[in-house]
Amino acid sequence: MTDIAMAPLAALAFPNIDPVAVQIGPLAIHWYGLGYVVGILLGWWYARRLVGNRRLWAGGQPPLSAHDLDDFVLWAAAGIVAGGRIGYVLFYDLARYLQNPLDIFALWQGGMSFHGGLLGVTLAMILFAMRRGVNAWSLFDTISAVVPIGLGLVRVANFINSELWGRVTDVPWAFVFPNGGPEPRHPSQLYEAALEGLVLFLALRILTHVSLKLKMPGFVAGAFICGYGLSRIFVEFFRVPDAQLGYLAGGWLTMGMVLSTPMVLIGVWAMLRARARATPATAE
Repeated sequence: MTDIAMAPLAALAFPNIDPVAVQIGPLAIHWYGLGYVVGILLGWWYARRLVGNRRLWAGGQPPLSAHDLDDFVLWAAAGIVAGGRIGYVLFYDLARYLQNPLDIFALWQGGMSFHGGLLGVTLAMILFAMRRGVNAWSLFDTISAVVPIGLGLVRVANFINSELWGRVTDVPWAFVFPNGGPEPRHPSQLYEAALEGLVLFLALRILTHVSLKLKMPGFVAGAFICGYGLSRIFVEFFRVPDAQLGYLAGGWLTMGMVLSTPMVLIGVWAMLRARARATPATAE
């Protein structure tokens, strides 16, 4: 099913897994798109479990119901896809899409921005919370706790697609990517899958189920925003930036760092705000 690419002894062999997970006639289902779909569905399932656990919420009363989350799934999907695509166009490759505007709709070609997707789903959450009359910060917390699931899956799909690879290195776990030249490179996609996916999910799980921070509306969301920003900034030191942008400010700064730095500050502010507004009993 898979072929192993030839690689130098100093690097691991790259598993050339077909980017198309399933082919049914003219219909091709890619691992990348599958990562989004499975991430959204698993996130929806986990979010339902969060709101169904009264122990996690202040006063034992979840701020929204499982039915609310069922209705929000379509809002979230629209916000992620639209925001992610628009963000990529604006932040990473505006010149190309101005020349070929119809390519904006060619989602199968790839090109999604996490930061744009975050803005899109945040707008969706605000509008949904206003329409349903639920606490927007608690909705932020609920969704933030599940986002790392999708992040981890999509980053693994990036690895399968041999895209967003890292800088040249001699570490023993380096890979020679099929479209990355003959040099061994950092598997930066897997670094992101580990940090933004697994590690961040476990950290938020501790906050929700051990520290009970869902009782402080906005704290879990702030922790997620800050944690993602720090993880992304760290991985950017090992990842090659998009070719059309390159490095900024003397050859070390990247667009990912620029967009992630405000996230760290906003996340810290959100956590401090949540703690300041917590009642003494909740804070304890």
